[in-house]
Amino acid sequence: MKDEKLERYVEALRTGDAGAFDYIYEQTHKRAYFTILYIVRDKMHAEDVLQETFVKAVSSIGQYRAGTNFYAWLNAIARSLALNHLKKYRREVATDFDEDSYKYGVQETELPYLFDLAAKILPEDEYQIVMLCQVSGYKRREVAAMLGMPIATVTWKNNQALKKLKKILEKEGRP
Repeated sequence: MKDEKLERYVEALRTGDAGAFDYIYEQTHKRAYFTILYIVRDKMHAEDVLQETFVKAVSSIGQYRAGTNFYAWLNAIARSLALNHLKKYRREVATDFDEDSYKYGVQETELPYLFDLAAKILPEDEYQIVMLCQVSGYKRREVAAMLGMPIATVTWKNNQALKKLKKILEKEGRP
């Protein structure tokens, strides 16, 4: 299932309507961001790669084939740039997900711990679904459309991922 409205905006951007970019960005940036974050594991670097992703996407919008899955095309760019970034900065990247930071009781560190835990224990598809449904606030049907999979699969994977996270957190004595 493809997003017809998004396709119209992509076509408008392709024909030179720079105003179409705002809608495209709003509809796609969260998914791209979490894909990148999953790979680079650093919020600051993920934001940099996200910016690069959209610059590259806009500059090569002519290469996108209309009617195909724009989310997948953008995600491929994001993933490629994230992997390149990781190779380039592997030795220099200091992650902001300190594994022990959650122990200090500061609420700001709870979310990165959960993101990091999810990234460590969940397969990539489950991680993306949890991030899109639970963190970004997309409805399961929207996530199903973005990922090109049935809503039942998205629901099942989301529930399985949440059960896995809950089990680990309970084992650690966390509510």
